[in-house]
Parts: sequence; C-alpha cells; structure tokens
Amino acid sequence: MNESRPARVIRWLFDPRQGATDQFLPRWLFLRAIGSIYFSAFFSLLFQIRGLIGPDGILPASEYLESVAKSTAAARFWYAPTVFWLSTSSHMLMAVCWIGLAASVLVVFNIFPRTSLFLCFVGFLSFVAAAGEFAGYQSDGMLLEAGFIVLFLAPMGFRPGLATAQVPIRGSIFLLLWEWFRIYFESGVAKIGSGDPEWRHFTAMDEYYQNGPLPTWIGWYLQHFPHWFHAATAFLTLALELVLVFMVFLPRRWRIVCFFIVTPWQLGVILTANYTFLNYLVLALGIFLLDDRFLQRFIPARWKDRWATAPTSEVAIEVGSANELVEAKVEAAEFADSAAPVDWTHSMRHQLANLQLTLTCVMFVWLFYASSALLVWMVWQSAPLPSGPVVALEPFRIADRYGLFARMTRGRYEIEFQGSMDGKNWTTYQFQNKPQDPHEAPRIYAPYQPRFDWNLWFASLSDWRSDPIVVRTEERLLDGSADVVALFKSNPFPQSPPRVVRAVIWQYWFSTPREKREQGIWWTRQLLGAYAPTLERQANGKLTVLEWPSATAPRE
Repeated sequence: MNESRPARVIRWLFDPRQGATDQFLPRWLFLRAIGSIYFSAFFSLLFQIRGLIGPDGILPASEYLESVAKSTAAARFWYAPTVFWLSTSSHMLMAVCWIGLAASVLVVFNIFPRTSLFLCFVGFLSFVAAAGEFAGYQSDGMLLEAGFIVLFLAPMGFRPGLATAQVPIRGSIFLLLWEWFRIYFESGVAKIGSGDPEWRHFTAMDEYYQNGPLPTWIGWYLQHFPHWFHAATAFLTLALELVLVFMVFLPRRWRIVCFFIVTPWQLGVILTANYTFLNYLVLALGIFLLDDRFLQRFIPARWKDRWATAPTSEVAIEVGSANELVEAKVEAAEFADSAAPVDWTHSMRHQLANLQLTLTCVMFVWLFYASSALLVWMVWQSAPLPSGPVVALEPFRIADRYGLFARMTRGRYEIEFQGSMDGKNWTTYQFQNKPQDPHEAPRIYAPYQPRFDWNLWFASLSDWRSDPIVVRTEERLLDGSADVVALFKSNPFPQSPPRVVRAVIWQYWFSTPREKREQGIWWTRQLLGAYAPTLERQANGKLTVLEWPSATAPRE
C-alpha cells in the first residue's frame, strides 16, 4: 500500500481502524465518568430550570431567544443552538431535563453509549444556549467540549462492553488530553497575566477557602492553617499549572507519575470547595494519562479473562500486532478488489468510511486550531491568527478558553432577600446552599450545581445594575412565583406573596476556632446595607421603589 506520509499520519490519528489499542479501559472508565457528570448536571437542573429560565422564572428563556432572533434574524439557530426554539414552556424544559437524565443513566450502564451521549450533549447545549446569565460558567464549556469530542470516541452498539472491535480514535484521546492540559495551563497563564499581587506574593490562598463561591466545612479547618501552608499551596498551584502539566507530552512513565500528582490535588479541591462538576470532569480527563497495561492489574479476574480470550481479530493487546493486523486486512481487501468484480455495496461502504474519516479529520483539526488560537492569544494578544474559525464555534462552547481564579476575591459578600407585609417587619428567605446562618456548617454537595446561589456570589462582587438577576428575583418574589420560591429552602410567605421585597448585603468571615468552640458558629457577619432597590407591589399591581441602595465601596 503506497500512501503519502501526510495520509498515513491522518489515518493514524483519525482512522478507527488504526486507533489506540492500549486505551480500551481508559475509554470505558471515562465514558462511565462523563455519564455520571451529565447525570449530576441534569439532576440539578431538574429542580432549578423552571425557576431560572422558565416562563415564570428569573430570566425566561423566551425573552432571551426573542432578543437573539431580533439581532441575528435567520442566523439565530447558529448563534443559539437550542431545541427551545420549538418551545420554552415548562413542559419542554422538564422534558429536556428528563431525557438528558435518562440518557446519562444509559451511558453509565453502557447502553447505546454513542446515541445516549448525543442526547446528553444536545440537551445540555440547549440549556446553555438559552440560559443567558445562568450558563456563563467555564465548567459548562468544559463539559460541552468533552461531550462533543467523546461522541467520536464512544463505541456503537447496544451493549458494546469494552468494544474491543472498535478501537479508540487517537485524535479524540489527544483532544481530550489537550483539553485537560489547557484547563490547567491556561489557568496558570491567567493568574500570571492578570497581574494580581496575591499570586505574585504567594498570598492568594490565605483567604481562598473563606472567599470562594461555596465553601465546605473542611475548608474552614484549612483556612486556619499557618501562612507558610497557604504560601506553599499557592506556589505549588502555579508550579502544577505552568510546569508539571507538561508531563502529559512525555513518555508513558512520566504520564503515570503526572496522574498520581494531579489526582490527589483534584480530590483536595473537591473536599475544600464546591465547584460543581468542574473538578470531577478534570479528574476524569486525567484517566487518559493511564493505559490498559497499567489498569489491567486493578480489574476483576473474570473481566480480565473475558478480555484476554477475545478473538484476535477483534482485539490486539500490543500496538505492533494491531497495526500488522490492520495492514494485513487492508492489503487483503485491496487484493480482493483487484481480483474480483467490484461489489457496489463494498464500494459504498468504502466511500462512506473515507467520508467519515474526512469529516472527523476536518472537525478535529478545526477544534484544535480554535482552542490553540485562544491559548496563543492569552500569551500573545496580537498574534496574526485568523479568528473566523474561532468565532464560528463560540455559540457551541466546544472550543473555549479557561482561566480559573485569575484574580482572588478579597472579601466574602452574601446577598440576602427579605420580604415584608408592612415594610417594617422583615422575614428572610433562606437559601439551600449559600452561607447564611452563622451556626450552620458549610456543606459538601458538589457535583450538584445550585446555579442561582452561584450567580448571587458573582453578583455580590459588583453593582446591582451589572447583574439583572437580583432585581428580577425581587419582582418574582412579589409575584409569588412558585418556581422562583422553589429555589430557596422554604417559602416564608405560604399564604400570599409579600407586599415589599428587598435585597441586603452582608460581609462574611470564617469564625475563629475560639468563636466556634465557645459559640458554635462557623461564620461571623456584618450587615452592609441595601444591595438593590427595595420594591413594593401596589394595590393596582404596579411596582414602585421604596428605597434606593446607598453608594457602597467597590467589592472584589
């Protein structure tokens, strides 16, 4: 077989007949992991989506899609790729969540994995494309990028098992590891590029456990460790993100060492902060640092025996034997084609295989270019790279830029909603997950993602005019929207909605060990005043502003 060198490289990277024969177990494990992550994403949406973007929600999807349609006309389906163009009713929102939830379960149990992953991807993309302010998180882009790439990696069939007859495509594994690398490295570049003195002076972790979006009780204990511990953690964070992650490009032994460095690190982050499914996804992507030879020692004997006794035409344990097998099959097929009349069905299958290979190659090269360009622009902003391919993929969030904690927040602020029937006696709306009661310990609930609580943390760092969700929440509470009230722990006004609603802002600090020991409190706090306008619903149904917030110092 005489092929040019570029053609051989393309087939080696993208042709499933010449795939990575040492990645069956990592593929199987990653598919189970991403199915579980999808499950956590849809499970959390199941209880929140109506209150977030439903017809009676804080930011209805219908309003957002109408604005997209007005500004983009016929191109609206590209700029907002979502099935909610069909309907934004509560029934449609819940149907997408339930379908995504069911499909994720099928992925976990390895039933029609490729089709199920496609349903998960379409469902989650539909939410992200229509959710506006509630889907601006880097974790959403990470899941969509991995979810798209894995569509080319997942085997076909009803119950494919390890799918030893369907060899993993090397290009898909490379792109998943490329995403893993960029999450770390771009976060390190963002920290250095931001110029934040906290990272330059290794003080970034001194109040990190307290000021992050949704802390845990373990973070409370670590917060009280001495400064040298936090300085060392800040240094090691930069070392990991900027240096150690390059081990992914080294030989096998170094990649395995890298796995055992980053895995405990991610577990530590999971235990000390609730970053939804983000760290679980990064943890899962690291599986591809390993291979079958390493993982076989940990699988049950009956599975190992079943795999070992598979026909050699379906599985080849060693890369060399697999390549020889593929070449032999190709040569035999070519000889048969030259010696026998052309079978049109065989020719059609051959043409379809070449078309699939071409489309896979084009798509993967496009993804790699877009993600690489975004990385280059972080370091060299004026780099003369065409931006068209990058912009074209932006609505799909499958090639994103990542940069976690480029700047560290220097205080913890919490927005609290209060209602009143007379404008004098106020009753607080209790949150389900945010710090509020000083006596309540911060919990660990990730990968569950409370998007409303999460958004309020970001809103607290800026002015109320910069984020519409606070005032819109006040309006919905005055309306008595059951979907929005369900975002809170309970309804303090079960009989009728309050007449007046306000949003106040507190500053929070972790309590000292002495305060916790003597008073049993995890937090101390101070009321700073009104955060947003205090709204009143008049008898004629109109809204009026009773009080405007006073000017406050910038928070960051």
